[in-house]
Amino acid sequence: MNEDHKSRVFLFVIEASDLTKKLWWKFFDWLAVISWSYLLFVSFLAMIVGGILGLGSFLPLLILVSIMIKSLAGGKRSAEIAASDARLRADVEALERRVIEAEMATLQAQIEPHFLFNTLALISQLIETNPSQASIVHDHLIKYLRLALPNNREQIKSKLDQQLELSRAYLSIMQERMQERLTYEIICPSHLKHLAFPSMMIQALVENAITHGLESQIDGGHITIIARQGEQEIQLEISDNGVGFDFQTKEGRGINNIRERLKILYGLKANLSIEVPASGGTRVTLHIPLSIENIRSAE
Repeated sequence: MNEDHKSRVFLFVIEASDLTKKLWWKFFDWLAVISWSYLLFVSFLAMIVGGILGLGSFLPLLILVSIMIKSLAGGKRSAEIAASDARLRADVEALERRVIEAEMATLQAQIEPHFLFNTLALISQLIETNPSQASIVHDHLIKYLRLALPNNREQIKSKLDQQLELSRAYLSIMQERMQERLTYEIICPSHLKHLAFPSMMIQALVENAITHGLESQIDGGHITIIARQGEQEIQLEISDNGVGFDFQTKEGRGINNIRERLKILYGLKANLSIEVPASGGTRVTLHIPLSIENIRSAE
């Protein structure tokens, strides 16, 4: 056998081996995709044809091997589908989180004009009547805007103390407008202040408490914000002694937006509860899970 013939034989063997591998994996993938009923149907037809062609015991052996391969291939296929679904869900959830945070950044950039104009009008009035107080309100407004306006990536990782300071600046401005009709208190243990907390949620609930709970009352009222650490969660409570929440009416857009954000950001691990205490008013509590970052910060 000359060298040229040996080379042709060697190439033929390699090509035949490659073809066999391709056919094998196509057969493997085919078994992974087809249903068990279809495999049994094909096996039944093969037994009939094999009997006619006199293939003897070869076909039962092939069918047995096919069933064994189907068990392995089906498990592999199921694992691949489950992994693919998990990746898809993770991608969708990540996209939803980016969308909702982008929407929040847009909302933060569009500071409610009514509040801004009223505050500027108040400062203008105080400049003539009480310049020192005008300077104080001006400082509160600057602090509010600095904390409320989006700060690129940092805003997504906002801290609890930043969100509380935002509400403090807002309440100080509103207190100057409402005078003795508004008092407030903010309580937060020092070890919770640097924990991660979603932006603008506390502020939205504080604004809601004033707008729907206190402003309509002649005597105004009091707002209390309390942060606590529960078991694997942060509890943020905003309560007022206003007119109280009417459970017969639909929740406002602000509450619905917060619920939707919580669902997208944390799934079923977070929630918002609303209560009407026996003493009156409304108590809203945010339950935010402690992240790994938060746990490390608290240690």
